[in-house]
Amino acid sequence: MAETKREIERKYESDDSGLPDLTGVSGVAAVLDKGVAELDATYYDTADARLSAASLTLRRRTGGSDEGWHLKFPVAPGVRDEIRAPLSDTLPRALAGLIRSHVRDAEVAPVVRLRSARDVRDLVDTEGRLLAEVSVDEVRADRLTGDGGSAQWTEIEVELADGGDPDFLDKVDKRLRKAGVRPSRSASKLARALAETEPKRGKKGRPKARQDGKPAAGAGVCATPVTAGDHVLAYLRAQREAIVQLDPAVRRDLPDSVHRMRVATRRARSAFRSYAKVLDRTATDPIGEELRWLAGELGVDRDQEVLTDRLTAALDALPRPLVTGPVRNRLRTWARARSGGSRRRLIAVLDGKRYLALLDTLDRLVDEPPLLTAAAGAPQKVLAKAVRKDFGQVAALVEEALALPPGADRDLALHDARKKTKRTRYSAETAAPALGGPAADLVRLMKSLQGLLGDHQDSVMTREALRELAAQAHAAGESAFTYGVLYAREERRAELAEAALPQAWETIGAATEV
Repeated sequence: MAETKREIERKYESDDSGLPDLTGVSGVAAVLDKGVAELDATYYDTADARLSAASLTLRRRTGGSDEGWHLKFPVAPGVRDEIRAPLSDTLPRALAGLIRSHVRDAEVAPVVRLRSARDVRDLVDTEGRLLAEVSVDEVRADRLTGDGGSAQWTEIEVELADGGDPDFLDKVDKRLRKAGVRPSRSASKLARALAETEPKRGKKGRPKARQDGKPAAGAGVCATPVTAGDHVLAYLRAQREAIVQLDPAVRRDLPDSVHRMRVATRRARSAFRSYAKVLDRTATDPIGEELRWLAGELGVDRDQEVLTDRLTAALDALPRPLVTGPVRNRLRTWARARSGGSRRRLIAVLDGKRYLALLDTLDRLVDEPPLLTAAAGAPQKVLAKAVRKDFGQVAALVEEALALPPGADRDLALHDARKKTKRTRYSAETAAPALGGPAADLVRLMKSLQGLLGDHQDSVMTREALRELAAQAHAAGESAFTYGVLYAREERRAELAEAALPQAWETIGAATEV
């Protein structure tokens, strides 16, 4: 069973490798010597260093209190989430899944071995509570691939105690710097080991791999966008990266990860359609269909969860006298019955061949894009034309909806306008780096319109659910009164959204310059 630990730490180096007295640090009552631990860690990666390029660290370590397999994800400078699994001879399945979107079918193998003598001291307060752990590490690194060499160094590491105040590290930092200790030039031991044990490049040698988490030159990364095609590809690369980077977060069930991954698929699909003059749709349409499939799998339970949360919040807001019958039990039963998926199903999708094939296809698309003639054109012309076309379609749909009387036909027209509004927002996002303020303003305006139309559509869906719940309650001999009250409130919300739309649309029309 894997567990997660949030690491907040800072690394230092000193010419004399000594640790200054830290009893003078504010809040520290004592420095406790915890002895020396012998650590032996083997770090793993693919032959082309995919984990290192993504700033991920995978190791198997013996010795110390936390021996086992460790997978580290960057969160912020000096902050990482460490996923731990028990010691075993092979990579645990739970960790293998978390790196799958990065390594795909490539093998992970040992690349570096680090052996450290760790001299540990605990900084504690007056009540003996741990504030931070400070260690002086004597490190030996040996590269396990190619003609790599060895390296040795000493570093000081300060790790904040679980639940500690990050500001405490600033106090320790001030004391260390005053004593001549300086921050490490390397982000991690692995980064330093890879840099210092890299084989020397000869005439026929290969270029050094980068250790800053960025792909090497020539790896398909677009330079500063110049043409229309450059801008569209930069946007698509960002969505591809979002899908790959969010995969582990979805597997870990982190908040909002499923939604964000789903949005990335939508953004990519929208770019295919909006910029059909830039990218050949005979190539992008099949990819768009696969992205639609993935979005559907991600949304199996997501939409139902959102609807259930909305109904629960509405029920919580009702005065108690208006709640008659077993409404909450009925809502829970209904929600479970409509749940079409599970975490296990979603993980199976992410582990499946179809999903991995989609990731590979996205890689090929951005590395070898099916560019059309317009891709070489000036972005100010090509991108602006595409955005204007999308906005024109939104305008037609909104005006069509406003011309209809309230009812099912208008609801459907407003829903279509909402979908087109999202596409226009995304096409404007793509164009914003080239078009500047007008496109950025349109993104803001479309986001606002999307919110208004989204509130209306949420009300439509909620009312459909309430009709279903009321029918079930009536069939079971329960009171349907509360569902009627909630329905009326949702109907009023939709009326307010529709009433606000003409003025909102007039404001958008007056402010649109793209």
